[in-house]
Amino acid sequence: MKDYDIVVLGGGPGGYVAAIKAAQMGAKTALVEKGEIGGVCLNWGCIPTKTLLKSGKMYEDILNSKEFGIDIEDISRVTINWTKMLQRKDKVVKQLTGGVKALLKGNGVDVYSGLGEVLDSHTIKVKDTTLRTKNLIIATGASPFIPDIKGIKESIESGIVITSKELLEQKELPKKLVILGGGVISTEFAILFNTLGVEVSIIQRSHRILGSLDKDIREGMAKLMMKKGINILFNSNVLAVNGNTVTIENNGIEKTLEGDKILISVGSTPNVNGLQHIGLKIDKNGIVTNEKMETNIKGIYAIGDVNGKYNLAHVASAEGIVAVENIMGKESSINYKKVPSCIYGFPEVGTAGLTEEEAREQGYDVITSSFPVAANGKALAEGESEGFIKIVADKQYGEVLGVHILAAHATDMIAEAVTTMELEGTVHELAKAIHPHPTLSEIVMEAAHGAIDKPIHIFK
Repeated sequence: MKDYDIVVLGGGPGGYVAAIKAAQMGAKTALVEKGEIGGVCLNWGCIPTKTLLKSGKMYEDILNSKEFGIDIEDISRVTINWTKMLQRKDKVVKQLTGGVKALLKGNGVDVYSGLGEVLDSHTIKVKDTTLRTKNLIIATGASPFIPDIKGIKESIESGIVITSKELLEQKELPKKLVILGGGVISTEFAILFNTLGVEVSIIQRSHRILGSLDKDIREGMAKLMMKKGINILFNSNVLAVNGNTVTIENNGIEKTLEGDKILISVGSTPNVNGLQHIGLKIDKNGIVTNEKMETNIKGIYAIGDVNGKYNLAHVASAEGIVAVENIMGKESSINYKKVPSCIYGFPEVGTAGLTEEEAREQGYDVITSSFPVAANGKALAEGESEGFIKIVADKQYGEVLGVHILAAHATDMIAEAVTTMELEGTVHELAKAIHPHPTLSEIVMEAAHGAIDKPIHIFK
């Protein structure tokens, strides 16, 4: 038996960050991981998809090279080498996961490879080794939710219906891809494969995709996706899956779609198997925690997708640090109202804070200001002029309540909004802050000017 101050169960972006932080703060720490260090994010999610999206963007730019004054004698000879794209993806993943392993070792974290069996709140068994711990941090993540649809089980067994993990492991590009669900993961894969020349259809149950986003952003993104040739079928119920065909009811009319592969992306379910017997409070979202990441059992914490608050890698990492700091005697919590969310595509979405609808529902006297990317010099120079920024602010003091960006590099620019809101900053301060020219970040300043009075570079 080996004794620890903290044992972390799960080595994803929440778990490994928690383990490193714990060791840095002087705790004797162990990390248990049954699969690959880095979890879904580093191995099959965040990093692999962004690597492939870069390849897709480069392909798109080459095809449009004439617009930039570059002539290619025979553009039809420009082809996609999917095998080499996957090899590059694997190389990036290997480098990053290798780096995380080195960080764990360098910080003195003991890593145990295998399934962690939780015997009680202080005892974990990994293969033939028993670990005793004063504190347990559960970071077991979540798995794709598989709905009960006629024929779907058989199509999964035949390898036609797949999750995002299997889609990234396909040896050949599908010619047709049908996606069940209109969330963030669905959107990113739709944009990626559409860019690579795949015929993509999204089946969405409601009248909108990306339902949690600000109305203007989600509608703007949907229009751009359809403009690129992505077929989005709103108000659709899946009736059955039969091999590589999906039968749906779309606005009262029965239709059939065919795909070489059918991606299922309709949410996730927390990985809590093997944890119920110790008395944890678990609801439909996952393990219930307070703002300190504490569960109902003293000494047990839950972070990341398994607690169901935000299924985002950066939130899991932040929660891991919060859990460790509380264990080590430092008061710490997370303000979920200021969490940034990102969607990667062409263009990107970066959003943080309240949507306009949420701000009004919470009783704020709301002012909003938008500024089009097409009025930005850097965007025009780069040929990336689609999209806009929208600032939601409180009218009385100008406090920034939310920022929503649909633009190239939106996922980078949203960090300025998060910092501003963390400091309870106002549109007056955003407008006063001198932004470098020419940069895309100037749209933030312009929208702030618009919230106060009028932007400089458009007539309002």
